[in-house]
Amino acid sequence: MRVVCLGGGPAGLYFAILAKKANPSWEITVVERNRADATFGWGVVFSDKTMDGFKDADPETHAAITQAFRHWEDIDVFFKNRKITSGGHGFCGIARIKLLNILQKRAADLGVQLSFEIEVADPEDYAKEYDLVVASDGASSVTRRKYESIFKPNIDVRRNRFIWLGTKRKLDAFTFDFKQTEWGWFNLHAYRFDEDWSTFIVETPEKNWLAAGMDKMEPEESIALCEELFAARLDGNRLISNAKHLKGSAVWLKFNRILCEKWYHKNIVLIGDAAHTAHFGIGSGTKLAMEDAMALSGVLSEGGDISCALQRYQEVREVEALKLQSAARNRMEWFEQVERYVHLEPEQFTYSLLTGSQRIGHENLKVRDVHYVQEVETWFAERSGVDHAVPPMFTPFRARSVELKNRVLVSPMAMYMAENGLPNDFHLVHVGSRAAGGAAMVFTEMTCVSPEGRITPACLGMWNNEQRDAWKRVTDYVHTHTDAKIALQLGHSGRKGSTRVGWDAIDQPLAAGNWPLISASALPYIKGVSQVPREATLDDLAKVRNDFVSAAERGAAAGFDWLELHCAHGYFLSSFISPLTNYRKDEYGRSLENRCRYPLEVFTAVRKVWPQHLPMSVRISANDWVEGGITPEDATRIACLFKDAGADVIDCSSGQVSKAERPVYGRMFQVPFSDRIRNEAGIPTIAVGNIFEGDHVNTIIAAGRADLCAIARPHLADPAWTLHEAAKQGFSDVWWPSPYLNGKSQLERNLARAAQLRLQV
Repeated sequence: MRVVCLGGGPAGLYFAILAKKANPSWEITVVERNRADATFGWGVVFSDKTMDGFKDADPETHAAITQAFRHWEDIDVFFKNRKITSGGHGFCGIARIKLLNILQKRAADLGVQLSFEIEVADPEDYAKEYDLVVASDGASSVTRRKYESIFKPNIDVRRNRFIWLGTKRKLDAFTFDFKQTEWGWFNLHAYRFDEDWSTFIVETPEKNWLAAGMDKMEPEESIALCEELFAARLDGNRLISNAKHLKGSAVWLKFNRILCEKWYHKNIVLIGDAAHTAHFGIGSGTKLAMEDAMALSGVLSEGGDISCALQRYQEVREVEALKLQSAARNRMEWFEQVERYVHLEPEQFTYSLLTGSQRIGHENLKVRDVHYVQEVETWFAERSGVDHAVPPMFTPFRARSVELKNRVLVSPMAMYMAENGLPNDFHLVHVGSRAAGGAAMVFTEMTCVSPEGRITPACLGMWNNEQRDAWKRVTDYVHTHTDAKIALQLGHSGRKGSTRVGWDAIDQPLAAGNWPLISASALPYIKGVSQVPREATLDDLAKVRNDFVSAAERGAAAGFDWLELHCAHGYFLSSFISPLTNYRKDEYGRSLENRCRYPLEVFTAVRKVWPQHLPMSVRISANDWVEGGITPEDATRIACLFKDAGADVIDCSSGQVSKAERPVYGRMFQVPFSDRIRNEAGIPTIAVGNIFEGDHVNTIIAAGRADLCAIARPHLADPAWTLHEAAKQGFSDVWWPSPYLNGKSQLERNLARAAQLRLQV
């Protein structure tokens, strides 16, 4: 087979090496536009895990890289005149030109033909001549541009400016530095990549870059300013640019986040930056490119039809590329929004940085550097009122007079098991078992303030005294037999009411016995299926407000510790907030402030009758996941309005407002909304959404992305989820019901024994 690689960077060269090694009879050519010794980068970073993969793929290349790289374990973070070090990270740096020379030599030794200083004008010319064209021509890929309508690249030009420089300052660790200036904050990413040189990347939001006048500076002027800003890290050394061909502000780049929908066309395939990019904040796009090369060589060497092989290649690599891109995006956005976090103390700021990609969590950091994690746990515990190191999820939290024993909540979950709105034995067992399971507080499901405010006929209510008294039976059990608190979530279904229970036909109207619906506007939830609600009149609004007030009064009499107002998921109060569901022209419509007016009126009325010493939270949809709907930026403004009205905590959920939503699911996928609201609005938050491990909770809480975590499905599967997570972490200082203490000791022994066996293996 005749193969040509268009682009002689690490992606093209490494593919050529692996493919030629596996298939000596193949004729493989690499075509590169630059000289063999030309490169515009400084150092390249690989993790120890990545290097292990290279060793398996080609020991000779791995050995040559190992002889040339600079290895380090530590990350140093400089912030607010503090230096915090975390160890055990295991990275190596190598000069990009050295890496290219190693790959060029290995490729030539194997018989790959290398052709330099050849400009590729039209990839189609090569597609006619060769059996396979590997487009390894980088982020500015000519090949991708030529077939743009087929590859369908999504190119996102990011907001920060950065400059890639080098220095002879010999750094001892991967170094982050954050400098406050009169124009805003500037960030430094720096690492040593050989005996004499370090990479020095300076980054800042574009608004700061413009405020500093860097758009009008020549390269030497802006580089001199960088030297001044980070003089403490340079220790008298100069900063040097190897982009001498760029003039003016062109040396300051914007990162292009690229991901193609399709990676191959006929006999042409994209690899590396041509197919996708990964932000430098997570390590190296070179790693991703070389792993592409490994995968492509592997599927081609299996034989068979080229088109089928290329399809397998994309299927294999797309998943991993998306994972890494997602992590890189998280880290990239952390740096873009760094000014959101500068109010944090250095300990939490550093921890937030280290875990910002969501690929590294509390347990992973503990494996890397147990001493560092112990220092974090001690610091966090002390600020929570505990005088010794404790896993962050087991520190207490206080709101008004209510102290929660830890940071884990049982999320509101609709059970659809009530008759006439009355809680029964099912609810006593459901709530009671979870209250005994270690969580700090258990929420009721959305409890409706009127019969017509129910989602289904099987929903719980708080519109009469019989319900109040039935609820008191539940709260009395929780307070008598557990040390948990119990929260009442009040809501009104609005246009999403009069439907069948969730496991029957979710969101579908009742077959018979439907009741009239009201909403902010006369818009059905599912067009052509759902009942069309009536636009709520002023009289309707007064009645619903009074229903909430009466329900809150009953909730206080029933002994609840906490009240949450449900303003999310497209229910009645939510329907006013979202522009997707509110078309009103009166004082309750149009602007965001007007759309929040009625929910705020309800909140204020409820807050007046709810005991002042007890907290109130508000659940909001922080993202409608629909163009034109509520955005995370809007959600921060909404949170501020409720904060000003007296809310103690914002419960940050999203979606379920429109059937047109397109959420992006994943682990902890809604946590960024909580992070933004907590750190921009300055109000405690509850994080929700695919949080299912104690490690998730520890990481979220310690990083300051939320103050509490509400766990739903794991608590359905395991009522004692929180107690079991404590045992897994070796944390025994937790309350168990006295009759269950024998189970506690056996569980802890079994887990300790299993851990010991793993160590022996």
